[in-house]
Amino acid sequence: MRNFLKNLGPGILVSAAFIGPGTVTVCTLAGVEFGYSLLWALVLSIFSCIILQEMAARLGVVSQKDLSDVIREEIKKPIFRVLAIILIFSAIVIGNAAYEAGNITGAVLGAEAIFGIQNLQIGDFKLNLWSIFIGAVAFVLLFTGSYKTLEKIFIGLVLLMSISFVLTAILTKPDILEILSGLVPTSNAAGLLTVMAIVGTTVVPYNLFLHASLVSEKWKEASYLPIARKELIVSIILGGTVSMAILISAASSGLTNVNSAADMAVSLEPLFGKFATWFMSLGLLAAGITSSITAPLAAAYVVKGCFGWEGGMKSAKFKTVWAVVLILGVFFSSLQINPIEIIRFAQIANGILLPVIAIFLFWVVNKASVLGKHRNSKLQNVLGILVIALSVFLGIKAILSVLQSF
Repeated sequence: MRNFLKNLGPGILVSAAFIGPGTVTVCTLAGVEFGYSLLWALVLSIFSCIILQEMAARLGVVSQKDLSDVIREEIKKPIFRVLAIILIFSAIVIGNAAYEAGNITGAVLGAEAIFGIQNLQIGDFKLNLWSIFIGAVAFVLLFTGSYKTLEKIFIGLVLLMSISFVLTAILTKPDILEILSGLVPTSNAAGLLTVMAIVGTTVVPYNLFLHASLVSEKWKEASYLPIARKELIVSIILGGTVSMAILISAASSGLTNVNSAADMAVSLEPLFGKFATWFMSLGLLAAGITSSITAPLAAAYVVKGCFGWEGGMKSAKFKTVWAVVLILGVFFSSLQINPIEIIRFAQIANGILLPVIAIFLFWVVNKASVLGKHRNSKLQNVLGILVIALSVFLGIKAILSVLQSF
């Protein structure tokens, strides 16, 4: 047990990355609107996430390369290589910069629900001090350039998040039989878009790049692959359990007029006492902080791989990338600006990138020249094809939803 705990790390960061404010909000709204009936969608998202992330982790451990490094090396035709790099850069670097404001704002909403609103009026502008504080915390942690330090911080934050949301679920006194029935798929047509949103917030392209990079930082030999695989499965199941706890809290709360996780945190107090509000808000705060660190970190790893930069987290170029993403997030969040056009562009790019990366990853983990004896088995190929089909559906849904918003 002690050896396993010592090997926790990359998977924990990945699970922390997908349990951001967006996931918390989607799970909250799913629980309020559809009760326990979409719990099975979370099981599907956990399964899909494990399949894709296992391929990314295996690639990272065995090849000792970032996913963007492998893309640059394995796509031989220059035109396709350039197009792939442009797509990755658009979806992950520009996308994470746009989404970073949402990550920080999610943490701000959690902090405000516990400690109160802290604004500073400067002329016509209202500056949110919590945004600056959370951005400063993320900056300090990233600036250390120490993967081991980040590991320890994230294990603590994920445990805090897990305990907070699970205790919230317990305080709302859910119906156990209803929970069990929600694990079985039903023909709930009204919830199809919500099902896709739930899966889409768990299966995200930047986590594939982040995971391949992190495992190659932590484990330097292919012999560590079984440990990496076990750590990944446990971590993602833990993350999925947190998502389920959020949905269960929302479903059992009996609330109807809820538009966000922050709304629910405030609304829980009259029904279940102040502890329910505190735990929900604390979970939202932890979710926002973890995502506000992993988004810039993933962007930096992607740029490093795309341009073939040498050096790790301590290099000046690496630090410049995550600093730009983080500072943009703090700027938009503190001034409460919503960069809607940039977000739309990023959503379309991510909608294209997810199936493209899933297909590329599937192709490369079947190459003996890259993974040798660790390439996909027949069972892994069958499961991979199923997840690729789902990723294509998710990608089309993401693009159509953006186009319909114009």
